[in-house]
This record gives sequence, C-alpha cells and structure tokens, in this order.
Amino acid sequence: MTVQLQELLVFCLTVTQGGCMFPSNHWGEWNDSQLQPTIQRLMKGYNRYLRPNFNEGPVEIGMSLDIASIDAISEINMDYTATIFLRQRWRDSRLVFPGNESVSVDGRLVSLLWIPDTFIPDSKRSFLHDVTVENRLIRIFSNGTVLYALRITATIACNMDLTKYPMDKQVCTLQLESWGYNIQDVVFYWTRGNDSVKGLDTLRLAQYSVESFYTSVSEAVYETGRYPKLVLHFSLRRNVLFFILETYVPSTLLVVLSWVSFWISQSSVPARTCIGVTTVLTMTTLMMGARTSLPNANCFIKAIDVYLGICFTFIFGALLEYACAHFYTMQHQTLDDLHRELLRELCDSNGNGSIPIVSSSQPSQPVEAGSTAEEPVNSDIKDHAASKEKVPSQGCGLSSVKDASRRAASVFIVENPHNIDRHARTLFPTAFLCVNILYWLYYLFL
Repeated sequence: MTVQLQELLVFCLTVTQGGCMFPSNHWGEWNDSQLQPTIQRLMKGYNRYLRPNFNEGPVEIGMSLDIASIDAISEINMDYTATIFLRQRWRDSRLVFPGNESVSVDGRLVSLLWIPDTFIPDSKRSFLHDVTVENRLIRIFSNGTVLYALRITATIACNMDLTKYPMDKQVCTLQLESWGYNIQDVVFYWTRGNDSVKGLDTLRLAQYSVESFYTSVSEAVYETGRYPKLVLHFSLRRNVLFFILETYVPSTLLVVLSWVSFWISQSSVPARTCIGVTTVLTMTTLMMGARTSLPNANCFIKAIDVYLGICFTFIFGALLEYACAHFYTMQHQTLDDLHRELLRELCDSNGNGSIPIVSSSQPSQPVEAGSTAEEPVNSDIKDHAASKEKVPSQGCGLSSVKDASRRAASVFIVENPHNIDRHARTLFPTAFLCVNILYWLYYLFL
C-alpha cells in the first residue's frame, strides 16, 4: 500500500512540474503522458524561407479542389468566374511531433510556415475571401503533414469556339502551377485522381450544364525552367432552349408572317407593303438584339447569325416577290389597255382601209373585227412577207439582233401575274423547311 502511495505522489509531481522534468527542446524525450505541443515549441528553430527536404529531393504536394460555384461565364471577355476551395498537402519533417492527433493553427499564423507558391496562370482577377477573417486553414499532423486550405474567387480565361453558338460546347480549364519552384524542387499531384475535384457534378448554371470533367498532370515549360502543373478540364454544353424561345421562335414566326401577303390581293398595295416593311424592320431589330451579348469579331460566324440571316433573306424575298408581282400586274394592265385601244380604233376605222400600227413586245393575238378589217391586214402581212423574201440575208444583222432581243424579253413576260403569288405559297414554305432541316442537322449532329 505504501508503494502505491509513493507512485501516486510521483505522478502528481510529474503533472504539476512537467515543464521542469521534460525539456521542451528535445523531441525524443517526449511521451504520450505529456500535453500536446504548442505552436511556439514547433516553431523553435524553424526556418520558413527554406522548403522541406532542402538538398534532399523535391517536395511532393498533393492537391484537391471543391468547386463552390461558377458565378458567370462571359462570351464577350471569354472567361468564367469561379469560387473554389483549394487544399494542398505536403510533408515537412521539421514539424513532426509525438502523438496521433493534429494541431489546427490560426490562419493568421501562415506567415510562420513554409507554403507552396501555387498560382493560377490563366487568372485575370482573383482574391482571397476575408470575411470575417481570411479564409485560410492550417492543420499540422503528428507525422509532419501540413494541410493548407483557402477559399479563392478567380476570373479565369477560357478560349471559346463560338462558331456553333448557341448549340456550342466549350471546354475550359483550371490550371495550377508553381511560380518559383521548378520540378527539381516541387512535384504536384492530384490526391485522388479525378475524385480530387468535387462540386462540378452538382453545379446548376443558368445557360450551361457540366457534361464531363477530368484531371491531368503535366509540366509548364518556360525560359526559366520546367515547372509542375495540374490541369482540371471540364466540358460545358449550352442549354439551347432559352435561345429557341427568345430568338429562333420569334424569327421563324416573322418569316411565316411575311407569307401572309401571298394571300392578300395584289391590288391592296398598302396592306402588302406594310406587312413586308414591318417584318423586315422587326427582323433587323431582332438581329441587332441577338448580337449585343456576343463578341464583335469577324472571325466568328455563329450559328445564330446564320439562322437570322436565312430568316432575313426569306422575309426580304417575300417583299421582293410582291414588287415583282405588282410590276407584272401593271405591265399586264398596260398591255390590256393597249389591245382595247387597238380594237377600238379598228372598229372606228372599219371600211377606211387604214389600220394604225402599234408595236408591242406581247406576242400578237387574233383580233376579232369585221371582214373588211381582216382583208387589209392580211394583204399587208403578205406584202410585208414578200418584201422580206426579196431582201438578201445579212447573217447577224440588225433584224436578227432585234428578233433575239424580242425572244429574250418574251421569257420574262408573265401572262398571268396572279400565278406568282400562287407559286410563292408553295415555293417559300417548302424552301424554308428544307433549309431548316439542313441547318439543324449540320449544327446539332456535325
């Protein structure tokens, strides 16, 4: 009993006088019965300007990412803004301490430790969150492993190919490199491969959906040397439903509206002109609005520009169709008036033996008149034909040129101008349907 009492007294003295019995500057003399080491003891003799394993080999740094959000993707600036949690792990033998637990250090004491000089090479703007304090985390494990985590918001460049906009798919990257330490000093690796990146599969974006992502390890080669680099590749596909409702459907309806004029009488000039001009101006406004959110680069002929150009062509074609139909209608009315005037003069000159000659590009039609009027006409025609036979042939003379010009002009003469509208009712919708099929097959499947 006396021996047990003596052992208990020795234990109490050990607890109360631990600082005197176990010097703090000798790590090998520590045991599990002591209190956990403090940051002051760990930092004693520590040089933060020298990397771990100095002159012994490169430091292996494992990284992992949590994508908290992708706030904005800009086609004009060709970049995206993301908030990420970056975690880095490495082993520093100078920070080994006894036990199996870890020590969490205040983030403001990061200046006391050596940390990697990791940076994002494609970053345009970035900042570290500091509300309510700087969002840093430092955790030191007993085997010397250091976990360093921080929360960053960065605007990162992403080269985009907008030729299939808005049916496009963009592949963006997030690169991590070492600024000053080359591959002889530092080696980067993903801690768990593709599983090192979390959060991308659960993101909900306004215009995009994340299709896939993968990680890779490579090297960055510069004039100053070769540096370790980690790359996260992720593919974004644009949601086309928004653009279908905002641009494609209105432009298609404008084309259909321009076809309404084909069913309006050609004599209703204000109605048909109003429809044509209104649809052209509305389509122009729609085209200008669709380009406001896109870069003004001539090298990008986007899919939406092609479709709007097709719709504008059909709308403008419908306006030109009425112009042609109205022109041939007026021409046909002029010829009819000319024929009626000729018949009136024939009737007035019945029996006088003189017939006024009226030239016309319209092919000669039989004229119904009295027998007294027909005989002089026939006799004049016979005399004219006989005189032609007496004139020697001159090859490509003036008469042959005039005949050829008359035949060429007769090709462009429409006997019934109302057939123009009748054919347009079938031709325009059929052509627009065929062009749409080719358009969507090319941009969706090629």
